[in-house]
Amino acid sequence: MSLLEVRDLRAGYGMVEVLFGLDIDVDEGELVVVLGANGSGKTTTLRAISGMVSATGSVTYKGQEVLGKRPDQLLGMGMSHVPQGRGTINALSVVDNLRVGGISRKDSEVDSDVELWLERFPRLGERRDQLAGSMSGGEQQMLAIARAFMSKPEFLLLDEPSLGLAPLVTREVFDRLRDVTADTSTSVLLVEQNANLALQFAARGYVLEAGEIVMSGPAEELQGDEAIQKAYLGI
Repeated sequence: MSLLEVRDLRAGYGMVEVLFGLDIDVDEGELVVVLGANGSGKTTTLRAISGMVSATGSVTYKGQEVLGKRPDQLLGMGMSHVPQGRGTINALSVVDNLRVGGISRKDSEVDSDVELWLERFPRLGERRDQLAGSMSGGEQQMLAIARAFMSKPEFLLLDEPSLGLAPLVTREVFDRLRDVTADTSTSVLLVEQNANLALQFAARGYVLEAGEIVMSGPAEELQGDEAIQKAYLGI
């Protein structure tokens, strides 16, 4: 059984249906990417899984049906969501943003984990007392990821981490993400437009078009597929 099993997922906004019966699996310790053009339903997929929009079908997490649960309930079960746009609290410092990430925890190790994540993301360590809103986009993205890890998730939903970032900064963000997910054995469902880069890090991928999965498979196969190359890799 996969850590996350999505079956016949359908969702939308008001009368407008966006997703038309998606099936997605993510195994323990696996990074899976969802690719697609703007408007294909990638962000809605993550929002439906994490309870941010109403959906029908089935979402099973750790063997338990979770469709319809609130994001805070899922957080308590080990699922964290980094939304598009990062969502850092601009008026708070780096350290205080990280403390907010651990607010749901009951243990006494929050402060020590703050220091741990400042070490794992050295740029954040250099800016520990700086207001989040005054940092670069790449630094804010690193902070958003580190803050999500403060809740000690087993499963991370990550929406467009490269959005608005320069290529070199994007590569650094992905390198950090690969390292910390490997170190923590965290499973990741990643939504990303930079298909070429994402497929270098992912084990498997799904290609979304107009709210439907049109192709899926191992990342290496998707990278080598001519149709994928033309549509999403710019080749």
